Amino acid sequence: MGILALRADERVRDVRVSEDSLTVDLTDGRSISVPLTWYPRLLAASPAQRANWSVSAAGYGIHWPEIDEDLSTEGILRGAPAPRRP
Repeated sequence: MGILALRADERVRDVRVSEDSLTVDLTDGRSISVPLTWYPRLLAASPAQRANWSVSAAGYGIHWPEIDEDLSTEGILRGAPAPRRP
């Protein structure tokens, strides 16, 4: 095989949250966008709370301290919405 595959790097580079979607830019150049309805805490949060995030889990996670929400790039890439709470 003469073609080398680029190694995927699923670490977080940037995060944007709009009124209806969450977009995560990865260090390997990919961007993932998912419906905000998948994450009820983010959906219910104010724009200021949504903007207050930090990278966690050695770059593979996102943490919103004001709303106690944590997401992983692995879960977002798998298309896994937040578990429903009773």
